Amino acid sequence: MALSAAPGCRAGERGPRCRRPWKLLALGLLSASSVLAAAPGAGAMSREEKRRLGNQVLEMFDHAYSNYMEHAYPADELMPLTCRGRVRGQEPSRGDVDDALGKFSLTLIDTLDTLVVLNKTKEFEEAVKKVIKDVNLDNDIVVSVFETNIRVLGGLLGGHSVAIMLKEKGEYMQWYNGELLHMAKELGYKLLPAFNTTSGLPYPRVNLKFGVRHPEARTGTETDTCTACAGTLILEFAALSRFTGTSIFEEYARKALDFIWEKRQRSSNLVGVTINIHTGDWVRKDSGVGAGIDSYYEYLLKAYVLLGDDSFLERFNTHYDAIMRYISQPPLLLDVHIHKPMLNARTWMDSLLAFFPGLQVLKGDIRPAIETHEMLYQVIKKHNFLPEAFTTDFRVHWAQHPLRPEFAESTYFLYKATGDPYYLEVGKTLIENLNKYARVPCGFAAMKDVRTGSHEDRMDSFFLAEMFKYLYLLFADKEDMIFDIEDYIFTTEAHLLPLWLSTTNQTISKKNTSTEYTELDDSNFDWTCPNTQILFPNDPMFAQSIREPLKNVVDKSCPRGISRVEESLGSGPKPPLRARDFMASNPEHLEILKKMGVSLIHLKDGRVQLVQHAVQAASSLDAEDGLRFMQEMIELSSQQQKEQQLPPRAVQIVSHPFFGRVVLTAGPAQFGMDLSKHKAGTRGFVATIKPYNGCSEITNPEAVKEKIALMQRGQCMFAEKARNIQKAGAIGGIVIDDNEGSSSDTAPLFQMAGDGKNTDDITIPMLFLFNKEGNIILDAIREYEAVEVLLSDKAKDRDLEMENMDQKSSENDSHKPNSEEAPSESQDAGAVSEEPEEGGESSAVGDSAPLSPASAASASVSMADQDPHASGPAETSAVEPACTPGDSQPQEQNIQTEASSKAHWDSKVQPMESILADWNEDIEAFEMMEKDEL
Repeated sequence: MALSAAPGCRAGERGPRCRRPWKLLALGLLSASSVLAAAPGAGAMSREEKRRLGNQVLEMFDHAYSNYMEHAYPADELMPLTCRGRVRGQEPSRGDVDDALGKFSLTLIDTLDTLVVLNKTKEFEEAVKKVIKDVNLDNDIVVSVFETNIRVLGGLLGGHSVAIMLKEKGEYMQWYNGELLHMAKELGYKLLPAFNTTSGLPYPRVNLKFGVRHPEARTGTETDTCTACAGTLILEFAALSRFTGTSIFEEYARKALDFIWEKRQRSSNLVGVTINIHTGDWVRKDSGVGAGIDSYYEYLLKAYVLLGDDSFLERFNTHYDAIMRYISQPPLLLDVHIHKPMLNARTWMDSLLAFFPGLQVLKGDIRPAIETHEMLYQVIKKHNFLPEAFTTDFRVHWAQHPLRPEFAESTYFLYKATGDPYYLEVGKTLIENLNKYARVPCGFAAMKDVRTGSHEDRMDSFFLAEMFKYLYLLFADKEDMIFDIEDYIFTTEAHLLPLWLSTTNQTISKKNTSTEYTELDDSNFDWTCPNTQILFPNDPMFAQSIREPLKNVVDKSCPRGISRVEESLGSGPKPPLRARDFMASNPEHLEILKKMGVSLIHLKDGRVQLVQHAVQAASSLDAEDGLRFMQEMIELSSQQQKEQQLPPRAVQIVSHPFFGRVVLTAGPAQFGMDLSKHKAGTRGFVATIKPYNGCSEITNPEAVKEKIALMQRGQCMFAEKARNIQKAGAIGGIVIDDNEGSSSDTAPLFQMAGDGKNTDDITIPMLFLFNKEGNIILDAIREYEAVEVLLSDKAKDRDLEMENMDQKSSENDSHKPNSEEAPSESQDAGAVSEEPEEGGESSAVGDSAPLSPASAASASVSMADQDPHASGPAETSAVEPACTPGDSQPQEQNIQTEASSKAHWDSKVQPMESILADWNEDIEAFEMMEKDEL
């Protein structure tokens, strides 16, 4: 990055007066108009349109915040589908996700400084008084050190930062006397027992009342923590020390960072995902920029910005060089092994890496930030939201979306750094999608499955803390703000810490003399202040030229007609090598593979493995041919899969006052109407049958006729229930689990199997709801009597006409529904064939995710377990022909079915089986990440 000195600085000078302008510019908080004119054709967004979108963000925030305060406070979080608060211990456990909840009104604390950013100063003053009066931090409860630090400690410090700012302005908070800071200090001391390890790395959990090693603590036996969990403390802890003058907090956070740095893999300069807190051994040795590591890198750079310690920037630059050398494969960011960084650890990405383009903006590395951001945006345009994980060919790997803000964060930073109005349009898309698909009467609900549009009864605190903050700032002009946002740095939870802390209460020696740094190119260490015109080239077409090649990356449209494996083997371009024609004994084929970056490995068991490294291809065009070849190879084996199971279905409540906003995840049946072949679905009012179990002749047929029957699970076969309600005239059926408290939030879905007999006589659709989801419908019946639902394969458009007629929903009239069909990959679902007594049966669950090749990376083809129903029952297809010059939008390849050893190969060659790595390990890996970070 080319640099020029700031006023008063010499080029290359490293003094504090030079660092300060660098900090402000590196944060990307630049005047959008000062950097780049609107690209031709992009069209600068009018001031009126920006103002309208900003006001829309405010209305959305009010909808979420007011529902939390009305239905949930003082609980930690709002459950937007059931309109009540989530209190830990009173709801079914969600595992480690609940470690963020500490009975300390989490959402309110996390939202404090958002209120001020959104100019809601009166509401902020009221909220601060509630926190001071109501919140108790001395609860006998085990919480995550990481989550409590970034959300609660960060929330209290951010609230204190803006409170003293408002007090200085003289209109609000005149009564404030540092109460939030006193609470932050109290909480800081409650977190310190977690650091009682020989390494200085904190335990992942701590009891707020009893610490770690107290007999009643119920924690302190853990041995591992994630890198981000131990390395995302320095901003909050240092700020607490600087605010209070108590140095111990900053000292503990620095010691943890020092230990992680010392334990980095010295040859690659990468860190693993999980580390032993006692020995420092790497437990999980894969490395990336997503879940488990992400904010460690973020805090190294931001610690330099806030604290002015050069060693943090040196460490960040060392890691960043390694990331760009091994992990970054534009536009992808793929995990690698720390000891073998040229070998990819997996072929899917998680959604938390969406923060990284924003961090690259802070670094000043704009081109890869634009590339990765555009790739992520294309995924969002395909699925409406960013799935928790997606494969390198952009299929869903984990279907949930808990309304994460990382992509909005990167969008904001890219806009502030470039001034490109394209990013305003991206933000507009995010707003529209949230209102179309996530908005419910009591707030905004997380997506259980982005493919079906089903909801989860969850609205995390970070949605209010971060999403609305970044979206509002994206559309706000400087005069819309009551303070200068450039005077603050964002924590990973988007809490505001003032930059003046860098010169306050400096009790820690800045220079770390005990660490060694790898010698890198001098260009990696930029100390002077960047010239904003050079940071982003003054070329209106620059960003567009970077984005354009990625426009079709998700759609798989072909940018060219023939492969250009240029040929030392012949003259002129040749047709691409097709997977079905490949023979491992053909030297010409092996040479073509080599030019495409594809290696052939003979395994000890006689199998052959293909691995692609795009960086080893002769050219980018050859790498593209290699990717296509790998995709075809996997698809070739996919044709051998014998059977597929059904994806989850959706039950959408379409009557007043829901109007399609509430979508419940439902298990399918292996009999009856196939909803995937009836796109309109089945719509009707629901009725409870008698007897409720549906195991004998229905005694209230007049109430069931032409309606969708509700019945309870148990005492007979599913098929028998279906036949009985069909005979009574029902047009569909919903079986509700009789296991009290069961929920799709905590249990895998399963599908209802037949009774071992011919079920062709059953023609109506049958779906299964867990107890919690079923009770949402039953509660609606009790309150509104007439409840109409839609049974379908995925959520459909809301009933806008009826919604507009309803006064209670008039505030939502401006949000036109336009639900796009989502892809049809599904979550894991086993088959339940018969109905036992309660507690007598557990559902079989698939444990593997859809398979995909690596893109522009190492792609491994191998035998693997499969998601048993990855693409729905009708999606297995023949090998797709290569694109011809006339092709622009070929049909999407299906490469997710089970590999087979019976592929048609030359008889002289060992069978080329589709060999993909152990995907069970991938699932376990992501579950481990979920424990620590998600």
